[in-house]
Amino acid sequence: MGAPKMKIRIGDLLVQNGVLSEAQLIDALDKQKQTRQKLGKTLVSMGYVKEQQFLDFLSQQLNIPLVELTHYSFNQEDVLRLPETQARRFRALVLKEDVDHFLVGMSDPMDIFAFDELQRVLPKPIEIAVVSEAQLLQSMDLLYRKTSDIEDLADQLNDEIADDAFDLAALTATDEVDVPVVKLLKSLFEDAVQVGASDIHIEPDETVLRIRQRIDGVLHEHVMKEKRIASALVLRLKLMASLNISEKRLPQDGRFNISVKGHSVDVRISTLPIQFGESVVMRLLDQSGGIIGLEKAGLPNDMLHRLRRMIHEPHGLLLVTGPTGSGKTTTLYGALNELNSHQKKIITVEDPVEYRLPRVNQVQVHPNIGLDFSTVLRATLRQDPDILLVGEIRDKETADIALRAAMTGHFVLSTLHTNDAVSSAMRLTDIGIEGYLVASALNGILAQRLVRKICENCSHDYQPTDSERLWLDMRQEELGLDNISLQKGRGCTYCNNTGYKGRTGIFELLEINENMADALRRNDSAGFTIAAKTDPHYQPLAYSALELAIAGVTSLDEVFRVTEQLDESIYLDAPDASIELGSMDVGGLELE
Repeated sequence: MGAPKMKIRIGDLLVQNGVLSEAQLIDALDKQKQTRQKLGKTLVSMGYVKEQQFLDFLSQQLNIPLVELTHYSFNQEDVLRLPETQARRFRALVLKEDVDHFLVGMSDPMDIFAFDELQRVLPKPIEIAVVSEAQLLQSMDLLYRKTSDIEDLADQLNDEIADDAFDLAALTATDEVDVPVVKLLKSLFEDAVQVGASDIHIEPDETVLRIRQRIDGVLHEHVMKEKRIASALVLRLKLMASLNISEKRLPQDGRFNISVKGHSVDVRISTLPIQFGESVVMRLLDQSGGIIGLEKAGLPNDMLHRLRRMIHEPHGLLLVTGPTGSGKTTTLYGALNELNSHQKKIITVEDPVEYRLPRVNQVQVHPNIGLDFSTVLRATLRQDPDILLVGEIRDKETADIALRAAMTGHFVLSTLHTNDAVSSAMRLTDIGIEGYLVASALNGILAQRLVRKICENCSHDYQPTDSERLWLDMRQEELGLDNISLQKGRGCTYCNNTGYKGRTGIFELLEINENMADALRRNDSAGFTIAAKTDPHYQPLAYSALELAIAGVTSLDEVFRVTEQLDESIYLDAPDASIELGSMDVGGLELE
C-alpha cells in the first residue's frame, strides 16, 4: 500500500458519518487556528471525540491497521532502521521489516509530507498503520535508549585518552560541551532519566568498566571494554560536584543539579577508592515532579486516616522505619507537605537535604565541622519550632534530644533503620534511652518497604506452582481468601522485559496504646511484642504484601521476597493465629 489517499477532509468525513456535528467541527477548526495542533488532537482535547474512537475511524476510512503499541512486541533492530530524529519529528516508528516493505506506525497517517520523507529515509517501500500518539511517544522513550551513543562516545573518549596529544585542560574546561566525556555523561544522565533510574553506579574493574542503573530497586548492568575512560568520568563528575580532584585515596561526597529532558535533577554523588580506581554512585532526585502527597504513597485508606490523625497531634514522636531505599524520606516529606502552613514553624535537620520545601527551614548537617544532628537539634529548639524533622536517629544523644523535644510541646518526625515497627520501639531502649521516656514521647511507628508493581502492559493471569498453591491453601480459610486470581508480568518493552513497572509501598502502622506503653516502661521486650501484635489495628508488612498480590498489584514472588527479608510470620489477629512460613521451597525461593 502506498500513501493514504484522502480526497476529502477528515473533518467532513467525521460529520458525514455522524461522529461530529457541523457546529462542533466549526468550533474545532477555530480552535485549531489558535493552537496550530492537528485536527484530531484538537477534537480529542475539546472532548468532541475520544482518542480510541478517532483512531478506529481513521483505520476504517483509510483501510489501514490500528496497532496497540502497549502490547506490541518490538524488534529493536527494526525500530533503529529509522533514526530517532526522524522518528520524533514525523511521529513514526518502524514496527516491522518484511522482505519487500516496512510497516510504519504513524500518529497522523494523513501527513503526506511525513510519508514522503519517511519513504526517502527508509530503503524499502512503507505501509502505514495508525497508532496512538501518547503510546508512540512512550514507546520512543523506551526504544531509543542512549546505549549505542554511550558505547560510541566511550570508544571515542578511549581513543582520545590513548592519544599522546590528549589534552587534560580540554577535559576539565567547564565551558566545553563538545568534548566526549561531557557528551558521554550527558547520554548517561538522559538514559537514566528516560528509564526512571534512581541511581547510577560507575565501577572500574580490572579489564572492564561497569555502568549500572538501579531501576525499580533492581540493578541493570552495562559492561564497557573501555576501562581507561573511568578516570576521565570520575574527574569530570568531581569537578561538577566541587570535590577535590587530586584526592583519590579518600571517599568524598558532594552534589550538583542538572537539567535533563526538561527535568530538574539533583544528583548526590559518593566516591569510594577501590582496587582498580574509584567507584562512583550517584543518587538521582527528580525535583520536577514535586513532593508526593500522602494519599499517593500507597497507604490503605484506614491506615492513611490513622496516620493523618497522628501527624496532626500537637506533640509527640512519629518514627518511620525501614532499610535504605524503602521510601521513608518520600513518606516524611509527604507528611511535612501536608503540615506546611503559615501557622507552623517547621525545621528539618537532614543529611543531606533531598527535596526543597517552601517556608520550611532546612538544615544540612556537616559532621566534619562539628555540625552534627545533636548540635543542630539543640540550636533548632531555640528557634521556636512547632514541628521538627530529624533525618535519622543514629545515636543516644540525638534520640534523647528528639524525645525530650517531643515531650515539651513539639511534634517530631524521624527515621530509624530497623526491620519492622515492633522492633523499632525497643531499638530506642537498646541504644540507652530510658523506657519511660520512650513510652511518654512515642506516638506511633510506621514501617514500610517498596514492592515492584506488575507491568500493566504485559500482566496476565498466573497459575501458581504446586508448592505455591499449597502455601496459599494453608492460608485460604484463615485469611478469608476465595477464588484467588493471581497476576504476573510476561515481560515487554515497557518494563525492560522484567514483568514489573514502578513500585508501591507496603506499610505497618503501630499506634502506641496503654498496654504497649506499660511494657516500654518496664523494658519488657516480650510484653511489648505481644501487646503490639494483639492490637486490633496491627497488620504486618508481609500481610500487606499478600493483600497487594491478591489484588493483582504485585506478584507472589514479591511477597516471598519481602517475607524473606523480614524473616517473620504473617500474623492475623493474635500470635496464636499466626501462620509460620517455616523453611519451604516456594516458587524457587527458599523461605527461612
